[in-house]
Amino acid sequence: SAIYELSCEAYKHLGKTSNYYWIDPDGSGALGPLKVYCNMTEDKVWTTVYHDLQMQTSVGGNSPEKLSVLQLNYSATMDQISAITSSAEYCEQFISYSCKMSRLLNTPEGNPYTWWVGKANEKHYYWGGSGPGIQKCACGIERNCTDPKYYCNCDADYKQWRKDSGMLSYKEHLPVSQVVVGDLDRPGSEAKVSVGPVRCQGDRNYWNAASFVTSSSYLHFSTFQGETSADISFYFKTSAADGVFLENLGNTDFIKLELKSATEVSFSFDVGNGPVEIVVRSPNPLNDDQWHRVNAERNVKQASLQVDQLPLEVRKAPTEGHTRLELYSQLYVGAAGGQRGFLGCIRSLRMNGVTLDLEERAKVTPGVKPGCSGHCTSYGMYCANGGKCVEKYNGYSCDCSKTAYDGPFCIKDVGAFFEEGMWLRYNFHSPGTSVKDLVSRTLLSSADPEITAPDLSLNREELSFSFSTTKSPCVLFYVSSYTPDFLAVLVNPTGNLQIRYNLGGTKEPYNIDIDHRNMANGQPHTVNVTRNGRDIILQLDHYPPTSYSLPATSDIQFNSPKALFLGKVIEIGKIDQDIYKYNTPGFTGCLSRVQFNQIAPLKAALRPTNASSHVHIQGELVESNCGASPLTIPPMSAATDPWHLDSASADFPYNGQAIGDGVNRNSAIIGGVIAVVIFTILCTLVFLIRYMFRHKGTYHTNEAKGAESAESADAAIMNNDPNFTETIDESKKEWLI
Repeated sequence: SAIYELSCEAYKHLGKTSNYYWIDPDGSGALGPLKVYCNMTEDKVWTTVYHDLQMQTSVGGNSPEKLSVLQLNYSATMDQISAITSSAEYCEQFISYSCKMSRLLNTPEGNPYTWWVGKANEKHYYWGGSGPGIQKCACGIERNCTDPKYYCNCDADYKQWRKDSGMLSYKEHLPVSQVVVGDLDRPGSEAKVSVGPVRCQGDRNYWNAASFVTSSSYLHFSTFQGETSADISFYFKTSAADGVFLENLGNTDFIKLELKSATEVSFSFDVGNGPVEIVVRSPNPLNDDQWHRVNAERNVKQASLQVDQLPLEVRKAPTEGHTRLELYSQLYVGAAGGQRGFLGCIRSLRMNGVTLDLEERAKVTPGVKPGCSGHCTSYGMYCANGGKCVEKYNGYSCDCSKTAYDGPFCIKDVGAFFEEGMWLRYNFHSPGTSVKDLVSRTLLSSADPEITAPDLSLNREELSFSFSTTKSPCVLFYVSSYTPDFLAVLVNPTGNLQIRYNLGGTKEPYNIDIDHRNMANGQPHTVNVTRNGRDIILQLDHYPPTSYSLPATSDIQFNSPKALFLGKVIEIGKIDQDIYKYNTPGFTGCLSRVQFNQIAPLKAALRPTNASSHVHIQGELVESNCGASPLTIPPMSAATDPWHLDSASADFPYNGQAIGDGVNRNSAIIGGVIAVVIFTILCTLVFLIRYMFRHKGTYHTNEAKGAESAESADAAIMNNDPNFTETIDESKKEWLI
């Protein structure tokens, strides 16, 4: 059988990105795997389980039944969802009731007409945005209901559509399995119900850990109940060469897991047929202070042991003999019965699908500390693009502040779309700091300790960015200085890339021309330029890097850098003739993940950081992921689509997966019908107006002055009435809303 991870958190720590995954919340227990959506875009992972109830499900409309029951069928069993909610830190589920003459909770005093059924088939009489025991809707708690006498908008019993919605977030009651709607038996009573998917965040089990400080430290738990089947899994991390992980004894029976040597993990037990031992030998030391995973299983047919991704060791049980594991003592984690205990960290210890709370027990046990440090040694490699791994009490996070990237692993490009004439300037020193301080702090890359601030010049630069454009020529990137020195990256009139260095000592600036490649083709291109003294290395897209050298007479110091420009150069003093020409009309297109030494100017502009005061922008900078993929225009979302009439669903925060394309098809048809009706009315109006003005004799008094010179009746009205054009504009506006 395929081995699934226990949770979305576990997939995240394999470096996976947001997607649908199979998870198995109780290991090889009875629950079995289920498919969920894992959203990895935030620091804490969201796990989402969907159901089949359509958004805005209509109920009622003069139905004779007293109660209407809406059943929700999930893509998982209730027990599987409970396993997710119980290990999560927080769960929520959106619920909404739209009503027309249909009361909801019958506040302030009455018995509720509508309720929902949650976990364990319990009925609940509170609504989204409220909590257990409070018979109110969100508006009742926030005190902004349509009619202040009631605690729900729907309870006011209006003939117009009203709505009560919000999040249910008491996770012990989730998920919603039924909604029972009452007040529908009067003429004109109607209601619509929406329920979102269950979303849970965080995973308390995955990081539940304890550190064993001495070799006599241990935690004890109640006797392990594993008579016919045992399934034990955990992670460990140590620098010690041996130690007992856990042990549980009976009269003669026992079960035990230990680190026998730096390269051996042993699983041993006795069910009455004599001791059995399974050993996994690792080619590399296991005491390397990295996390390793152990999975031990035993049933009446066989026993197995797996460590990390090493081959599974299996031992068949004898055909005759005892099969029941009878244990009496407490379960010891760590040192047991005078043996050398495990030194280091154990986390996410699960025995037959139940995670033992090592953390809570460690808080009250001497010699054992709750939690672990040192996650970065195992997971630091997932912090990409120069992101720094930061230890946390339960886990780690990536600090992307010194990079041009964003997101939990520093792999999300931060980019922006530049319209014609837009530009961005990043000043290397902000008002109030001396040039000396700042340049030495931000520009001199930390890898270069021998450069000191006083000479305020750069011996080396590292520049990387990605761009896409269809217009040439243009200035992509420019660094100015308080001297004639500059560095520029340009696209010349033929669409080829040019890197231009002017460091003094040469008559003309030094140019690197990349001919025979049109870079203004609308595709994303990446540029990496590194200069160290005289040597320049350039890498373009996925082509191999090429090396260049500044002329022998050239200076190798970039003196007194002043500001960095993107899109256009707006600088006082003399400016290079070509750059001056390329400056108009300016760059149009996308720039992303721009980084110059330690500085990420676009990120400073788009994310409030302590460097944001250095940035000046001309025009409106619109964030875009252009560096990651070619520009495409996304389809209009339901919320912004003018023909999407079902506005009640527009407020539902996760309608992406829930709404099928049926809604959009209906909207298109309705839109078409409306357009035809409007067109017909217009034609009729025009025809009538013309008809009126044909019969001059009858309507002579109303004839417009200036009609003689006008080409037609319509023109005459417009000549005569200055407000007429405004009227047309107004009516146009109304139709376009």
